[in-house]
Amino acid sequence: MPEPIEPYEEGRAIAATGGGGATDLAMAEAETLEKTPGGPKGTGPDKKPRSLWSDAWHDLRRNPVFIVSGLIILFLVVISIWPSLIASGDPLDCDLAKAQEGSQPGHPFGFNGQGCDVYTRTVYGARTSVTVGVLATLGVALLGSVLGGLAGFFGGAWDGVLSRITDVFFAIPVVLGGLVLLSVVTSSTVWPVIGFMVLLGWPQISRIARGSVITAKQNDYVQAARALGASNSRMLLRHITPNAVAPVIVVATIALGTYIALEATLSYLGVGLKPPTVSWGIDISSASQYVRNAPHMLLWPAGALAITVLAFIMLGDAVRDALDPKLR
Repeated sequence: MPEPIEPYEEGRAIAATGGGGATDLAMAEAETLEKTPGGPKGTGPDKKPRSLWSDAWHDLRRNPVFIVSGLIILFLVVISIWPSLIASGDPLDCDLAKAQEGSQPGHPFGFNGQGCDVYTRTVYGARTSVTVGVLATLGVALLGSVLGGLAGFFGGAWDGVLSRITDVFFAIPVVLGGLVLLSVVTSSTVWPVIGFMVLLGWPQISRIARGSVITAKQNDYVQAARALGASNSRMLLRHITPNAVAPVIVVATIALGTYIALEATLSYLGVGLKPPTVSWGIDISSASQYVRNAPHMLLWPAGALAITVLAFIMLGDAVRDALDPKLR
């Protein structure tokens, strides 16, 4: 008795004998793949094709870089909201008699030049840095995405004017611009610093959003929606934005760490946040003159700043790898 032929081999046999040609072979292979458990990703009777976002989340959950950076950022967010969970002292409670002293029981990081607990100030400094970074990133992403998306969608004179404006802002050095613009500000709150970052940061996101929208609006589904009479607002919100926002998210995530470092740089130079605000940049600036006699004053806030910036950059790299179709 001849052995039974599997559907896939049967398709090959049909093609080899000329009975049905390549069409029958393709149909046989397609049916075999659909019936095979564990077939290609997103196929089979019980599986639906994953979208870009669900596919990216599937990859991120298996990326150790994303897991490590996400845990660090989650910890920073928690202590930013509730710093008293791990630091019971007051960052502004200082004792000059303990100035520049090293580690002591209950004060593991020692004291700074004013006799303030370095550990408490390092913990409370996370609130300022995370707040500035998150709010600046949201403002930059929102303003840049709206302006760049409208310019890419409508084009014409609006696109030309916006392109020339972004060229002007790209010509302004960020640190030099901060020294000029923030030197006249006397407020000790975070809002002037956030406003400066949004003012000089939106052109980068704008260009990314513009290019992404131009690419997305040329796709067939957008042309089909236009042919069916869809309005401009519907095409932008329902068809173009969901498919053009991925590059903006990637750039904004990486830029968040950059804004945190920029805030520390401006505070170090004396034009960013000002006392009595607790900031890693302020503490690094005040500790730089005592680095030989009391290096612990510089080590802990600088280390916290470096870890925070690295965590956000790692998170951005992981998100970029997950959303980049060229890496799949």
